[in-house]
Amino acid sequence: MEPAFSLRRKAFMHKYFSGKVMDYQQIIGLYIPILIDQSFLVGLNLVNIAMISSSGVAAVSAVSMIDSLNIFLISVFVAVSTGGTVVVAQYKGSGNEGMVAKAAASSISLVSSFALGISLLMIVFHTPVLTLLFGTASAEVFAYAKTYLIGSSVSYVGIAIVEAVCGALRGIGKSRTSLKLSLIMNLSYVLLNVICIHFLHMGVHGLIIAVNVSRFLAAFVAVLYVVKLDTNFRMRLYDLLHVNIAMMKKILFIGLPFAAEQMFFNGGKIVTQVFIVSLGTHAMATNAIGGTLAGVLQIPAAALSLTTVTVIGQCMGAQNVKDARKFAKSFLWLASFTLFLMALILLPLFKPLVSLFHPPDDIIRELFIIVLINAIAQVPLWPISFLLPAALRAAGDSKFTSTTSMLSMWLFRVVLGYVLGIVFHMGIIGVWLAMNIEWGVRGLIFLWRFKGDQWYRHRLIEPAADSK
Repeated sequence: MEPAFSLRRKAFMHKYFSGKVMDYQQIIGLYIPILIDQSFLVGLNLVNIAMISSSGVAAVSAVSMIDSLNIFLISVFVAVSTGGTVVVAQYKGSGNEGMVAKAAASSISLVSSFALGISLLMIVFHTPVLTLLFGTASAEVFAYAKTYLIGSSVSYVGIAIVEAVCGALRGIGKSRTSLKLSLIMNLSYVLLNVICIHFLHMGVHGLIIAVNVSRFLAAFVAVLYVVKLDTNFRMRLYDLLHVNIAMMKKILFIGLPFAAEQMFFNGGKIVTQVFIVSLGTHAMATNAIGGTLAGVLQIPAAALSLTTVTVIGQCMGAQNVKDARKFAKSFLWLASFTLFLMALILLPLFKPLVSLFHPPDDIIRELFIIVLINAIAQVPLWPISFLLPAALRAAGDSKFTSTTSMLSMWLFRVVLGYVLGIVFHMGIIGVWLAMNIEWGVRGLIFLWRFKGDQWYRHRLIEPAADSK
């Protein structure tokens, strides 16, 4: 006979995390590999900034500055791959296995094409882009930034292929395989980082070698897997080169609005980065370290947000709105709980964590203030601002979520960030306060949308027609 606690736990899990489309054991099986993957990604960023800090504040500032631009550019084709994840998940939920492979192949070829175009543009126009965005940075920071931008741009196609394949795998629920590909990329990156920066003292050039080798190695393995090893997709190299216009339209229906959102959203981050550049190198380092620590706090919630896309996508593919609503609500509460728990664990460890970055003594107090404010604000605000739109987007409600995110970013975070940070002389603390306020505004709009019925009325796939 099972203990009473075990029975209560199972009853709780069935009540909040099981439905007709999926049960709690399937969700846990999907979530855990994504959680491990996110932990590696954020840990990688932490190691990245911590290791390059040995090259000085200028190197930290340059890498952080270009990483914000990299995130802006990479987010475009990652957004398109999210469109592929949604389409794959909905076909999987509808039981149309034949279209799953076609959707995955179209996603990989489409995302790779976007990445190649962006990569070529950045390599050709790197100087005017850097001058426009970061022209007020010191000469030393600017020189590091130029080198790092060109080197990292070369790697875009590699990470695009990996993201597209991982997105397709998550769409069918194979997050463990997605994790393995991510581990190949991230572990090889860490190993090469240690060799090139710690032992060979190559600084920014070492980062460039590590990022390119690791991403293209993982891309090669990813293509090999879907072509030779996977039995779900049954894909050929020809399928990756074949242009399926009808399928690409479905992917772009979700992916393009999300890509536009990411461009505006991360573009707004770059504009605030320009404010921060004007505040000096120490403010840039504070922002870089603060952003890295915030990413650590958000690891479980961010993994849950990625899980949401697959779960809600499959629910909508099965036309089960009741399950979609139930899972979205449960995930929101769970995300808030994980954020609260992570804050309780990590805030007492602030000093040893910060010591990894070798920060100047005069930024530690300000750094603690922004980390504390962010840790408190994100418990109620992050889930409704980031996880909830992931659920809406998985149901096909991409235009509304993208438009809302773009408007709130520019009307609140950018404008208010300038007013608080520059006009009212609040500095980096003002910029971060504006970010938290913007989360609240955006999240309330998404909650209002979720309570209605327009978000699930989109018809992304037509299983009967598509399977003919």
